Amino acid sequence: MCGIAGFFDPLGRTSDREATCAAMIDSLAHRGPDDRGVWTDRASGIALGHRRLSIIDLSPAGHQPMASHQGRYVVSYNGEIFNWNELRDELPPPEGGYRGHSDTEILLRGVEIWGLEATLDRLIGFFAIALWDRELRRLTLIRDRLGIKPLYWGQFAGQILFGSELRALRAHPACGAEIDRDALAAYMRTAYVPAPLSILKGVHKLAPGGRLDIGADGEVRLGRFWDLRTAIQAGAYARAKPLPADAATEWEDLLTDAVKRRMMADVPLGAFLSGGIDSSAVVALMQAHSARRVKSYSIGFHEPGYDEAPYAAKVAAHLGTDHTEFYVGADEALAMVPQLAGIYDEPFADSSQIPTALICKLARREVTVALSGDGGDELFGGYNRYVLGERHWPRLAPLPHPLRRLGAALLTAPAPSHWDRALGRLAPKGMGQIGDKLHKLGSVLGARDIDALYLRLISQWPDPAALLLEGREPERLPSGVPGKLSAMERMQAYDMLTYLPDDILAKVDRASMAVALEVRVPFLDHRLIERGWRLPVTAKLQGGAGKQLLRQILYRHVPRELIERPKMGFGVPLERWLRGPLKDWAAALLDPAKLNSQGYFRAAPITRAWEEHLSGRRNHQYGLWTVLMFQSWLEEY
Repeated sequence: MCGIAGFFDPLGRTSDREATCAAMIDSLAHRGPDDRGVWTDRASGIALGHRRLSIIDLSPAGHQPMASHQGRYVVSYNGEIFNWNELRDELPPPEGGYRGHSDTEILLRGVEIWGLEATLDRLIGFFAIALWDRELRRLTLIRDRLGIKPLYWGQFAGQILFGSELRALRAHPACGAEIDRDALAAYMRTAYVPAPLSILKGVHKLAPGGRLDIGADGEVRLGRFWDLRTAIQAGAYARAKPLPADAATEWEDLLTDAVKRRMMADVPLGAFLSGGIDSSAVVALMQAHSARRVKSYSIGFHEPGYDEAPYAAKVAAHLGTDHTEFYVGADEALAMVPQLAGIYDEPFADSSQIPTALICKLARREVTVALSGDGGDELFGGYNRYVLGERHWPRLAPLPHPLRRLGAALLTAPAPSHWDRALGRLAPKGMGQIGDKLHKLGSVLGARDIDALYLRLISQWPDPAALLLEGREPERLPSGVPGKLSAMERMQAYDMLTYLPDDILAKVDRASMAVALEVRVPFLDHRLIERGWRLPVTAKLQGGAGKQLLRQILYRHVPRELIERPKMGFGVPLERWLRGPLKDWAAALLDPAKLNSQGYFRAAPITRAWEEHLSGRRNHQYGLWTVLMFQSWLEEY
């Protein structure tokens, strides 16, 4: 796991290529503290930089940028190829033998022998690759199939700049600094900037499975070597109905292979364990195939409703892992808030970024690699919105839309706090804040179709344009999603195309790489994703509970009673913090005079939301956090 950066300047406008590339790559020192490399070719105008976090082959033989044995290709590469040993066995060895045992050398050898396209098709892993072809004078940028590793690129004054994080491009003097108002509008809805946008105009995120070729003439050709939409389409037409009786055994074998591959490392390795279904399944399979006790890590909060550590401890005790739990006080969690803009490098407002950063910091004390359960919800149908879409929406949709809109208006007219006072004593124990739930039901009732329902459920601000002085929100949902999908599957597709790479995976990548920790995600092995889209809905959702197939596998390793409980998000008590210890910090960033002078927001609706939140009339925690994280980023950069 590393950081990559560089540029292609065919017109020779960058005066000192080595120093400029060094500045770009040194901005990513946190991603790769173990080694540093810069390679340039003055005649062609190419510069490749690399910061290395040594995981496989810790020797100098793994140094990058690395040239192929025949000398035609040079690569700067971030990631891991988990089947590199098998590929090595398939390839004829180079004259004189291999230099070492790094996956980078096998990647280059594959490109030499098979060609780039055929090599990419064979790779199992995650990666961001910058490959220079010295013969064709062509730069190719590639991002892994699911978007686990980030890759930004931009074209300025005839130069192509690229890097693992936005900060690397900003270190190049040609990079523009203008904020993209359309990207800001998209961010205000989702709390992240969706690909292919970035917060800077002219800078783009390469899409998952994307490939960008830049020829000697500077012409840019954008394409894909793998497309999730194609996998979804193929799965929908090859779906198994009903599920075979041995499906759990077959899928346990598939998951075991994905987990075992990701346990390959020449450095200490562990796993995140929340005690939920996904992380428990990963750790159970790790421990079942490990000769030593797996190091597992969990984080706990003292606030009721946010503490999963006791559940994780019980699972760890049953599995026999070497478990560490870390309880975070409010002061320690709040101390992380001022660091978030620097860690995430782009406006990002998923509040679970706080515990994610904290658990990465905890694990890095003992290990360099950690496995996580990310992707399990998207693969096996674990989000509550899937239940809503599959079970309840078909009952609501036939009702006339005007009638549903009237019901929505009646439910959302009283503030949530009013509903809490009126009905709180009548609500079942453990139901939580009934007012917020009735408001969410109102948003569901008012939706015209399943796409509108999904959009309402994921929106931090339902109308970003009302907050912004400029900017037009781009297409709100990704296009090209196959039509032969159920309501739940349509939501899954949208999540895998947007929320997963741009929120979940971006959150984990930045938090982990800020402390030089590599996080691997077995559920996002592309072979599992392709097979997962062939599963019938009943393999995922039954009786209002998701992950049915994964549960069957997990119960072979962990007693049901240790797992079965209501789903708990990896969150923090943000609502209370904004009214308490974060109040002064937030008030300074939300000051109306500051908002007006900066020229991005209309102050009035934000001020109104802030006042309503402080008074307790409404809970605007997520919408306000979105504004606050942009404001914090703006001050940082």
